[in-house]
Amino acid sequence: MAAAAAAEAVLSSIKPVSSLASAASALTDEQLSILQFLCNKNLERAMRILDLGGVERVVAEPSKRTVFRVLGESKGCDQYVCFPKHFCSCHSFFYDVVARGEQLHCKHQLAARLSSALELCKEVIVSDQQLALMLLQI
Repeated sequence: MAAAAAAEAVLSSIKPVSSLASAASALTDEQLSILQFLCNKNLERAMRILDLGGVERVVAEPSKRTVFRVLGESKGCDQYVCFPKHFCSCHSFFYDVVARGEQLHCKHQLAARLSSALELCKEVIVSDQQLALMLLQI
């Protein structure tokens, strides 16, 4: 629980990036080292997703409900649906986060959290019906 609280504190302290900076340069050395310690291999993978511009915030109209679509690196899946603090549709979330409890977040959740905090994600507007259909496909 302490690790989750520490990760939440660090992720909440991240400030938006200027348009010219990269994600890694927007994070302080202290934030990076804490996240590296807590998230281990997933931080590097999440940063790679950010560098590729692989995070979209999907906003449904008129409800304003929000989910994230995050680029996958695995064969057979281009994107995962992600609620950054609670759920990701990838296998790693179920295996490493839920079942084994070895990770606090999967790389997609971490990429979504970082992208949102740094204000780097693309925003896609869909209808409430389109969002419902997207969620039914999980």
